[in-house]
Amino acid sequence: MNYSNPVRRGFYPDPSVIRVGEDFYMVNSSFQYFPCIPISHSKDMIHWETIGHAITDPSYLDLSGIKDSHGIWAPDIFYNDGTFYIIATMRLNDSGEEKTRPSRQQLIMKSTTPEGPYTKPVWLNANSIDPSLFFDDDGRKYMITARAATAWELNEDCTEIIDGPKVVWNGTGERCSEGPHIMKHNGYYYAIAAEGGTGYGHGINIARSTELFGEYENCPYNPVMRQKDPEKLIQRAGHGKLVEDQNGDWWAYYLCGRRNEGNYTTLGRETALDPVRWTDDGWFLINEGKGPSEIQNGPDLPEFKGESKSFFDDFDHDSLNLEWEFVRNPDYDYISLNKEKECCLRLYTTDGNLSELKAKNTLVHREAEFKYRAETKMNFDPDDGAWAGLTCYYSTATYIRFNIAMSEGKRILELVINRNQGEELVNKTEIPDGWINLRVDVDGQKRTFSYSMDGENYIEAGTVNPCIFLCDEGVPTDRKRHTGTMVGVFAGTDSGKRLPADFDWFKIDAE
Repeated sequence: MNYSNPVRRGFYPDPSVIRVGEDFYMVNSSFQYFPCIPISHSKDMIHWETIGHAITDPSYLDLSGIKDSHGIWAPDIFYNDGTFYIIATMRLNDSGEEKTRPSRQQLIMKSTTPEGPYTKPVWLNANSIDPSLFFDDDGRKYMITARAATAWELNEDCTEIIDGPKVVWNGTGERCSEGPHIMKHNGYYYAIAAEGGTGYGHGINIARSTELFGEYENCPYNPVMRQKDPEKLIQRAGHGKLVEDQNGDWWAYYLCGRRNEGNYTTLGRETALDPVRWTDDGWFLINEGKGPSEIQNGPDLPEFKGESKSFFDDFDHDSLNLEWEFVRNPDYDYISLNKEKECCLRLYTTDGNLSELKAKNTLVHREAEFKYRAETKMNFDPDDGAWAGLTCYYSTATYIRFNIAMSEGKRILELVINRNQGEELVNKTEIPDGWINLRVDVDGQKRTFSYSMDGENYIEAGTVNPCIFLCDEGVPTDRKRHTGTMVGVFAGTDSGKRLPADFDWFKIDAE
């Protein structure tokens, strides 16, 4: 069976994958989004479904003041003796006090089932990034962090650092070493790290030693993964982890990004898969060292259905679909699902516009394809200073909102963009009371917004083209930009009033 890369499409960066029996489990970075750390499941290594999140209780982790692209970085999933472990960096805001207060700490949580629930995170005081776990044959347990591969020995239940840090491998000398893993194979310890920066030029380098703490020799085939052709679709290939399937074949999951009409990865950093070959001299190559593949021969495993490219939620359940994410912690006191209004999602306006960290109850889904249509049916009776509707969202500095509002006593539909320059009104249209369908058609960098009062006849409200501001690379800024574009619904206010916005359904039709 052939497959196309990436295999986990859209904003699924920094993959970590394990196999337990005939099942594969993946975790990815979630940054400021909640619930934190999506957990995905597959049986064929290609098709995936979300089965849970590592942190689902808002009291376990407060993201309410976390800046864009801070929060949860580079988790690792690990399994040993009936227990699943997930470990990740919590990247706090830069405060100017980094010499006295670390801006990076590590969290670890456990569960006896892959989907959770997981224990309340335990904080490990290591001012570093991208932790992974390695249990050696002598029973000693280590957390491995950047730079290159640095070891921190943990106690028996992995809740406390008892020794370290101690450098395992210094890396090759390339910049921005991250995403380290240690694995043991055929008598060697292999140190794996991403180097070159998480943008264009990203790659994977490795080294090996017969002893955990060296001395390590660098692989003569480094980098074992890197995109060297700037014109190819898939770029930014690095930050990877190896997994062996039940047939004895080896594979690598790694981070990548697809170019959208130039060097703009609007879908965010995604997860790709390529085969691994062990060489006669004991090293390994990913896709024969040719860089990321676009089409590849898949593992010899039974096909697994996984999630569809398209998505539909009629909000006819007591809990949200697991593919949804909130921007930071939601306020569940102002969310009603299939309760106050049957078969409906009700979001009450909470304080803050999309440009503010304090905004809550922005509910979004990952964009996964360059061409798709998203649509929702909603109703909202606004007041001055209140908004509710559809959004294409990247960050507090860059987004599009297409929403119902009030202007001079009239119910209006407004299309507003923020390109890191403050909000700009693109179009404003007076609309009658009642239910309305809001739609966005995305085709590459072009986004066309339309509405319908009857669900059949649509009126175009405006087009935004190009939308290069909805990606990591699209605007000059000193802010961190590591996520991807999302699409969803929101409700907000600057008046303090709590007004209900009702959403009957939401769907994505993707090509």
